[in-house]
Amino acid sequence: MKNNLKLIVMENCLEFGKMVDFHLQKTYHESVILPISNSRFSNGEGKIMIDGSIRDQDLYILSDVGNYDISYSMHGKCHLMSPDEHFQDIKRVISAASGYASKITVVMPLLYQSRQHKRKGRESLDCAIALQELERLGVHHIVTFDCHDPNVSNAVPLLPFESFYPTNAILSTLLQKEKVNLKNLLVVSPDFGAMERAQYYAEMLGCNVGAFYKRRDLTQVVDGKNPILEHTYLGEPVEGKDILVVDDMIASGTSMIEVGEELKKRGASNVYLVASFALLTGGIMPFVEAYQQGLFDKLYSTNLSYVPDSIKNEDWYQDVDCSMQLSEIIETLHEKRPMSPLFGVQEELLKKTLGGRIK
Repeated sequence: MKNNLKLIVMENCLEFGKMVDFHLQKTYHESVILPISNSRFSNGEGKIMIDGSIRDQDLYILSDVGNYDISYSMHGKCHLMSPDEHFQDIKRVISAASGYASKITVVMPLLYQSRQHKRKGRESLDCAIALQELERLGVHHIVTFDCHDPNVSNAVPLLPFESFYPTNAILSTLLQKEKVNLKNLLVVSPDFGAMERAQYYAEMLGCNVGAFYKRRDLTQVVDGKNPILEHTYLGEPVEGKDILVVDDMIASGTSMIEVGEELKKRGASNVYLVASFALLTGGIMPFVEAYQQGLFDKLYSTNLSYVPDSIKNEDWYQDVDCSMQLSEIIETLHEKRPMSPLFGVQEELLKKTLGGRIK
């Protein structure tokens, strides 16, 4: 029987999509990528055409809405695409495939508008609205990674929603690269919102967890958030310990750098910053300067969302490849196998990576 798995890779994640396809070819013995044509009118309006048959195909649409290096010409000027436009292109692909594909799965490793997952007062509720849009367009499944708040799936209770974690890939890489003494390790959450994630890392490593409380100025909003006035640490002493500071994403990085500084002041030995997504919206210089000042020792993040080569080549940055993990997820979904092994196997794999160092 001919394989009916097809993968549409958006322009914003071509390199990563080819790596996922490489792993899938080991099972299906041919490329599963289905090409598309993405064109723009001179006023910026877009159009997408699927260049191949999708009739009765199991279709997976892979898109990195966080890629800020894609541009097009609009009214004769270079225009950089925003997350809003990347999401609009996903909907264009869905509309082109609707009525033909047997199943449509949207794979957004970085979930669109995931930080705008709940409403306070008269705020917009962007993430929930976006998920409902996809459901109305006929999407059958949503796959993402390290969702800022998985409870946003309540907006689409009848639509399967999977949020996976790159924890194993990150820790496997970190523990291969760094000489970390597990008995002298401490996981720290930069705020209370990331505590559940920090606890999961700590459980896998068999170590304790600490946290910082961020006291914010609620009278101001700067760059979409309340500025931090003070970091208060809660947990066991950090003096002489190796620290993993873990979060789902790093935006400007100001908060993570400040946490690193506070830990170093308290006598931490090595401080490793860990995040599924390194957006680094404040540019590279804050991290260059913080690294030179010894405020942290390395930043570990994944290739699930765009990071420019200028950052990947820095001594303080370590890229973690998650293409094999995503290929396993897609293959499991396509073959209709149980998903539980993809969630529960991480501890076992990590133990193999550590060579028995976890007790």
